[in-house]
Amino acid sequence: MAYPVSNQPQMVQLMTTSSPGKWTSEWTDCFEDIGICLCGTFLPVCLACKVASDFGECCCLPVLGGTMLAMRTGMRERHRIPGTICNDCVCMTFCTQCTLCQLAREVKARK
Repeated sequence: MAYPVSNQPQMVQLMTTSSPGKWTSEWTDCFEDIGICLCGTFLPVCLACKVASDFGECCCLPVLGGTMLAMRTGMRERHRIPGTICNDCVCMTFCTQCTLCQLAREVKARK
């Protein structure tokens, strides 16, 4: 004999709040990883292609204009790092190679 159902299963929704992250290194910390520093200084396009590939994007992405800015913003959003697109734009415009090295260190640290 089957018993009637008296309680329906309830859906439980878990809410997770993750605290904002931060960069594992600043854009001024270029000498933390000499290999990345040298590659960013002498072969920035190669480093940008490697960063894009390691970030899960097409390795040819950096040859298109503005994509490194989009990648920095995407990395900041993915890891919940506070900041603004304006700040990303200033960093990528005026400190391109140092910021590229920061992105490479970030991808390496979070692998």
